Amino acid sequence: MKSLRHEVKALEAQTRQVRDAGGKILAPYITGGITENWTDYLHASEQAGADLIEIGLPFSDPTLDGPTVQRASEKALRRGATVERILRDVAGLGLSVPLVVMTYANLVFRNGAEEFCRALCESGIGGLIVPDLPVDEAGSLSEVAGRHGIDLVLLASPVTPPQRQQVIVERSRGFVYAVSLMGTTGERLELAGSGRELATSLRRRTDLPVLAGFGVSSPHHAAKAARYADGVVVGSALMLKVLDGAGPEQLGASVASLRAALDTADG
Repeated sequence: MKSLRHEVKALEAQTRQVRDAGGKILAPYITGGITENWTDYLHASEQAGADLIEIGLPFSDPTLDGPTVQRASEKALRRGATVERILRDVAGLGLSVPLVVMTYANLVFRNGAEEFCRALCESGIGGLIVPDLPVDEAGSLSEVAGRHGIDLVLLASPVTPPQRQQVIVERSRGFVYAVSLMGTTGERLELAGSGRELATSLRRRTDLPVLAGFGVSSPHHAAKAARYADGVVVGSALMLKVLDGAGPEQLGASVASLRAALDTADG
């Protein structure tokens, strides 16, 4: 299968361009295979102003996924979603924004990291997030991913000590993922205050864009997070809408409202 990466801007180039132009990066999350027409949600998100799109590869034993994303993954798995089918669905979509896969180490190393990263590249994926992969064990995967033109994005949490934060920002590619709270993904009534401190600390340590995720549940949250981060990842709030029956048009409207909030945010 021919690589499609030449058709879109590389992940880090995209995030830097948006940040350096004074914009805020919007990264909606979609669980791969959640519906028969799930790729229509990708197109709708792109058209609504997403700067990149995170695709979740469903896994039966997640560690960081909260109830909503777990439900979405379970639904996708019941529909027969697999890594191979999801990547086959994505290949040839012609999207103009980078795609980032989020999944767990079991799926990455099941048949070998080389084969996994090659498959991502051939499907046009530009980034990879593996939340249960410690930074100390990320070196070999980062090397393999880099050979295939894929940015391995690393995560930091509110309890990550300063010295470890420094290692994470030095080894991350594409952007740095600031996990705003301790716990799983999920909708929240209020943003955790720990996110501001973490994102501020990370931005002092790196020139890479820093995106805040976990708990960003509304346009108000997105605007608030944009005051201290370079952008946001929004997952559970969008997947809850899909689980409740929202079609691509309705999801696109939700992404557009997040886009508007970021575009008018202070900071």
